[in-house]
Amino acid sequence: MQKNTSIKITSKKLNIQECYDFVQDVSCGGIALFVGTVRNQTQDKAVTLLDFSTYQSMAIKEMQKIADRALTDFHILKIAIHHAEGKLHIGDIPVIIAVSSPHRKAAFAACQFAIDTLKETVPIWKKEYFADGEVWVNAHP
Repeated sequence: MQKNTSIKITSKKLNIQECYDFVQDVSCGGIALFVGTVRNQTQDKAVTLLDFSTYQSMAIKEMQKIADRALTDFHILKIAIHHAEGKLHIGDIPVIIAVSSPHRKAAFAACQFAIDTLKETVPIWKKEYFADGEVWVNAHP
């Protein structure tokens, strides 16, 4: 792990304060924080829970690539990308991205880049559960 990145996949509860504390720095005037939460509805069905599966070693490498690119392309100081795996209930947090930068614009841009790229490239799969069944949201493991 690099001193300016914090990458984690865990079955334990994610901690917003841990991510905030990691990126916080007196040289930075902006911290952008994205917190994904499990919602109770998807399109036309009520969701009961989500189950995240990962190819952990590859996912960690891909998350580090995203962090490295964000550091270079957006000129940010620090970035934390944490993702949960396993079953999560309504209101639980599956993903946190925190970014610090001397200026807010770079922090916002890097944070959006990180979540958008994570969803496109990192081998993390989501299964949604409903009262009447379940479905893989993306290609499954």
